[in-house]
Amino acid sequence: MNEKLKEKINEALSSVLPITLIVLVLSIIVIPMEVSIIVTFLMGAVLLIVGMGFFSLGADMAMMPMGEGMGTEITKVNKLWLMIGIIFLMGFVITIAEPDLEVLARQVSAIPDTILILTVAVGVGLFLVIALLRILFHISLPRLLVIFYGIALIISMFVPKNFIALAFDSGGVTTGPMTVPFILALGVGLASMRSDKDSHGDSFGLVALCSIGPIIAVMILGILYHPESSAYEQVVIAELDTMQDVSKQFALEFPTFIKEVIFALAPVCLFFIIFQALTRKFTKRKMIRMTIGIVYTFIGLVLFLTGVNVGFIPVGTFLGSELASPELKWLLIPLGMLMGYYIVAAEPAVHVLNKQVEEVSGGAIPASAMNLCLSIGVAVSVGLSMMRVLTGISIYWLLIPGYVIALLLSNFVPKMFTGIAFDSGGVASGPMTTTFLLPFAMGACIALDGNILTDAFGIVAMVAMTPLIAVQLMGLIYQRKINIIDDEDEDEFPVLCDDNELSVSNEILPKDSNNMEVE
Repeated sequence: MNEKLKEKINEALSSVLPITLIVLVLSIIVIPMEVSIIVTFLMGAVLLIVGMGFFSLGADMAMMPMGEGMGTEITKVNKLWLMIGIIFLMGFVITIAEPDLEVLARQVSAIPDTILILTVAVGVGLFLVIALLRILFHISLPRLLVIFYGIALIISMFVPKNFIALAFDSGGVTTGPMTVPFILALGVGLASMRSDKDSHGDSFGLVALCSIGPIIAVMILGILYHPESSAYEQVVIAELDTMQDVSKQFALEFPTFIKEVIFALAPVCLFFIIFQALTRKFTKRKMIRMTIGIVYTFIGLVLFLTGVNVGFIPVGTFLGSELASPELKWLLIPLGMLMGYYIVAAEPAVHVLNKQVEEVSGGAIPASAMNLCLSIGVAVSVGLSMMRVLTGISIYWLLIPGYVIALLLSNFVPKMFTGIAFDSGGVASGPMTTTFLLPFAMGACIALDGNILTDAFGIVAMVAMTPLIAVQLMGLIYQRKINIIDDEDEDEFPVLCDDNELSVSNEILPKDSNNMEVE
């Protein structure tokens, strides 16, 4: 086996193992499950681990170099209108390629799938253009975030009540395993044209802005269609009696996800072929490596999506419905938080973001610190979502204060942390959230006779919101440590002369041939 692939699979194993063990322990001690459900879950976990390994390696070999290369070349275009057109087209195409979006569209019965997908793609394309203009003209990210989230909240006043949570969730599902690696690398490429001290920080924030676009676009669509309902299809747990039945269940679903991933990758590959034909950016050797990376990405996404959809959705629904029983519902919040803490590590795009952050920051922000912040943030968000399921409180009571706190923090933390924080929100709300945590919330909501549209839906939006606060708090701690180190350095090496004299406080004095220091 390829050593790099083996390393990636081992990383995936360490990420998925905790949530797998939690489910197994719950099935033994708290909630007895049928053997067929457990076997299906374990087979799904195996596919998920192997799929994450292939996907991570494929993203490193193909998606990241592709995005960064395109970003670098786009900056060489002299005409702004042409640059805007190319960026819009890239955002539009990569969004249509996102598997999570197609899954969401199939569940929203009030609006035709194609119209919803195109609406979201237009939203991402427009806001990717806004992200480009922000980098070009040094526009403050916090200022843009305040303006556009404010616009989203104003528009939401005119949107049908049952459609609001779905609109906010759409911003999370569009930043999934296909979109994130490409957009993150694109940001690095676009920022490379600048050599100022803020260029690295401005390479982040593209995912954050691209998450707002679908929210606003889907809200406007909701106003135009004024749908009476926007139901999410209820999960049905298949009755499987034998191992053969379990195997057949996976075998039947493989063609579906192969087709979805082909549909997802085809536009990206076509766009890249045209780009390479026009620019000759990559060498023949690099092209071969990237082609292999695309194959790895294809294999990884097929295995990952099959594993989570077939193996994890039934377990999530079953756990939620059982924990909502009168004698166990007090466990919903703590167990939801525990699962949220560990499940974010299984999101494939999270690993891509953490690696990008570590590289751009020169190791100053380690991946382990990012993992911890995201885990804490998602744990809090799932706990709050379970509280919504139990009490039925409006999502506004949580989202508005949360975003206000996040936007206020953006005025006090280093610029890079603001971009990273808002990017991390979109990254954390990936396929693991939509295929495990959302069914978990829906199962609990059904058991409690709640309103799925207003109480269960919105968990993706919650998962996208809390990391904004957690990562920025990490930024405050980081800044405080830097200030302490700077103060200690000043105490250890005091300035010995004024501005008109040569300062030697931090230099080693030269020595003469007798090893005597030159005075």
